[in-house]
Amino acid sequence: MGNEILLMVQDQAQRDRLSFVLRDAGHRVQYADGVEQVQAMVYKSCLHMMLMEWDWPQSQQAIDQLLALRSDAHLRRLPVIVVSRHSSIPAKISALNAGADDYVVDPCDPAELHARIRSILRRCPTQHVDNSVRLNDLRLDPLTLRVTAETPSGQRPIPVSPLEFRLLHFLATHPQHLHSRAKLLDRVWGGSAYVGERTVDVHIRKLRVALAGTACDGLIQTVRGEGYRLARRSVAIQVEQPAKSC
Repeated sequence: MGNEILLMVQDQAQRDRLSFVLRDAGHRVQYADGVEQVQAMVYKSCLHMMLMEWDWPQSQQAIDQLLALRSDAHLRRLPVIVVSRHSSIPAKISALNAGADDYVVDPCDPAELHARIRSILRRCPTQHVDNSVRLNDLRLDPLTLRVTAETPSGQRPIPVSPLEFRLLHFLATHPQHLHSRAKLLDRVWGGSAYVGERTVDVHIRKLRVALAGTACDGLIQTVRGEGYRLARRSVAIQVEQPAKSC
């Protein structure tokens, strides 16, 4: 199963090499040049991990960037592997003290990098969804972040963004419960200070438009002054456990 991995690497040769290694293993790769770009991207994509460059001893900028990521309520849960050409103990200590989850000396063997990625993801589970869900005529697939509807003529894709997918998945796996905007921000957005409660309203409206014409049309209800819930009426939900990989 591939993951969405973000590269924050300035050196073009190193970026190209890491991109090839990650894509060869089935991962999807995105790029960022700084913390502000990461903060913007994390609300649009379901990122599983970040690999960032560590140029020791000229690493103060990298230290500041990593400390800034760890100070963000949402990004602090994003696993980070530092990739550096320097194998010295002080370089490794500086990265780990700043909040890195692991330190890899580059160039490294691709098999070792993949093993470290798997290990980190096991130790640092993110808020991203793991289980496929069937909600009436809809299927939510966490591997592709896609929603499809079963119709007499076959499957029809339902256009949703990765963020809207997470929001719908959370509501579907917690049906009939009333969720305040603050709770949804915490569980779906990670409680980031950069996102206001009205952002929830915007994405709920987008979900309602996307679900129009399906058997889930109208299931997301507003409780005035309280928040949102997935309605009790006519809801058939099945959570499918992911297959274990070897």
